[in-house]
Amino acid sequence: MSDLPVDISHDQHAVRLAKLAELRAAGSDPFRAEFATTHFAGDARRAYVEGQENTVRVNVAGRLVVIRDMGKSQFVKLFDQQGGEEGGPLQLYVKKDVVGDEAYAAFKKLDLGDILGAEGTLFKTKTGEITVRVDRYVLLSKALRPLPEKWHGLSDPEQVYRQRYLDLIVNPESRNRLLLRSRVVSGVRRFLEARQFIEVETPVLQAVAGGAAARPFTTHHNALGMDFVLRISLELYLKRLLVGGIDRVFEIGRNFRNEGISRRHNPEFTMLEVYQAYSDFRGMMALVRDLLQTLCRDILGTTRIRHAASGQDIEFAGDWREVPYKQLIRETTGDADWFARTKEQKIAAAEAMGLKVDPKWEDFEVTNEIFSKRIEPTLIQPTFVTHLPKELCPLAKLNREDPAVLDVFELVIGGMEIAPAYSEQNDPIEQRRMFEAQAGEEQQNVDQDFLFALEHGMPPAGGMGIGIDRLCILLTGAESIRDIILFPQLRSADRV
Repeated sequence: MSDLPVDISHDQHAVRLAKLAELRAAGSDPFRAEFATTHFAGDARRAYVEGQENTVRVNVAGRLVVIRDMGKSQFVKLFDQQGGEEGGPLQLYVKKDVVGDEAYAAFKKLDLGDILGAEGTLFKTKTGEITVRVDRYVLLSKALRPLPEKWHGLSDPEQVYRQRYLDLIVNPESRNRLLLRSRVVSGVRRFLEARQFIEVETPVLQAVAGGAAARPFTTHHNALGMDFVLRISLELYLKRLLVGGIDRVFEIGRNFRNEGISRRHNPEFTMLEVYQAYSDFRGMMALVRDLLQTLCRDILGTTRIRHAASGQDIEFAGDWREVPYKQLIRETTGDADWFARTKEQKIAAAEAMGLKVDPKWEDFEVTNEIFSKRIEPTLIQPTFVTHLPKELCPLAKLNREDPAVLDVFELVIGGMEIAPAYSEQNDPIEQRRMFEAQAGEEQQNVDQDFLFALEHGMPPAGGMGIGIDRLCILLTGAESIRDIILFPQLRSADRV
């Protein structure tokens, strides 16, 4: 075994390598190619028929996570895809006079973490636990490294994220939270498809970083001899499809932004963007309210969830509050004439509120800092903040009554933005003007091909984006975006 490129300094690792060598020397294959299963853990329990002991046969497979040696028999527990859900790992009963002396002796040499398949019949123990009486088993994969020492989860947060595979095995809360994320994404698809929305995929490699103001990741395509960026938004290609006659379209995909990492930000994140022709931002209000209420009922089984940070219950049922952005600013600043003030006056007022303001910021950026830092965190119940300043988004329609604001909303729940939505700009001349006039620290590149497509005619439409990661933070009560992403980005570290 000296040619194996592994570290054998860990005692258990060395012992398991020795067991592996022993198995191979005896002609056994400890890494089988397949095993035909008939049931997962939960399915096996549901297959049990009361009073019909040892009649229902099952083939199950999974990881050994509990071993109780009783001499001539053993009770063990098998962890599989359903083993982390209600009911937990499936119990197996292995008896020497059933499997035979040789097989039982080999079974007693198995370690926690080994993966095996087992065949047998279902019965209920005296304590009422549905169990598989094993008459045949096979080692499918020998675990060369042990599971964490205690069956109580991982305590080191870095290890949780770096070794997510262990986290999924030993931390039921984490596993259930990440599985709930998958059900949320599936629920979103079902909801939209039932309303005749069509799911599509658009390019990740793009020539222009359009649809948002963010710093992109860059790369180079050798064959084409071109620089590309990883997309920062899904928006502009989906709108091209509106031009092409796909009236209800959505995409759930990864976006990439070369910016900071925080409790709510990861360099790559998942977005849902949805566009509906012949609708507007109010149509998107109804859509997102119905979507989130449906997800809560179907997946959580309730429309009321606890917001851990504030201790409040968030109620998703019924109508949601709608309030104009300007009203919130005036109420928070206590200044009815706020929007008539000079930039210098606004900066002074913001600093008096304890905010750090860059003198180079544009007027609207000072105001938006107040919204972001002093208003948004207080909006715990679902709130549509409407009619934001026109400078904040060059892709939405101006309001007819007040051309200084847009026909848009930001849905804020639990103190964070969950979904922005617009009445989409479909006037190509106005769209070009807004692109070119966009202010702010980061200027958005003008996507000329998108403007050319828009000149062929795009129907009026409502559009909306939902950050899947943030939505899952909200619905699961997670503390950080890292807790609901399977493999979040981390600084490099030596392998343990």
